[in-house]
Amino acid sequence: MSLNIISQDDQRVSVKLKGIPLQYANALRRICLNGVPIYAIDTVDILSNSSVLADEGIAHRLGLIPLKTELSAVQQNNESDKIMFTLDSGETSETRTILSGELKSQDDIVKPIADNIPIVTLAPGQRLNIEAYARLGRGTEHAKWNSANVSTLTESDNDDERVLTVETTGSLEPQHIVLSSIEELSRRLNEFKQYLSDLK
Repeated sequence: MSLNIISQDDQRVSVKLKGIPLQYANALRRICLNGVPIYAIDTVDILSNSSVLADEGIAHRLGLIPLKTELSAVQQNNESDKIMFTLDSGETSETRTILSGELKSQDDIVKPIADNIPIVTLAPGQRLNIEAYARLGRGTEHAKWNSANVSTLTESDNDDERVLTVETTGSLEPQHIVLSSIEELSRRLNEFKQYLSDLK
């Protein structure tokens, strides 16, 4: 069995899988998509919101902003840790769009992957003031914790060989998603073997 990187960049990696049974290759594909824990905003306290968008809409949009996640956090996988974000637009004097870059994180690493993701547009006299908390989670719980936008498995021209392609949301580097998924698959298989052993 072997894994070889065919191509990679900041957004996507393609890996050639040789000699790996289809069921394991497909399990790896699924874990790459939604089985690697990443940070996402999960709880939002609305201190002030006079925009036209309801509090629930604000919270939903904040949850879908991809957050940069350290590989060490994935490996430690402490899903009880929370990171606070704050945002206070002040009372605006002109129509303007509040962007993800205005979110202030208490962590130096865990921040929005881009500063120009729209949250809400405020009219003159309106204000948005929030406190939000991000935690580690998996895409199996909610799509906002998906570590990959795309995770595909295709057959190659050679027998017993497939190509796994993973495109990141930006939270983790694509090769780190694959490596973490291999570790996660190995852990799950060992747990399953132990469970079967305990049944005997």
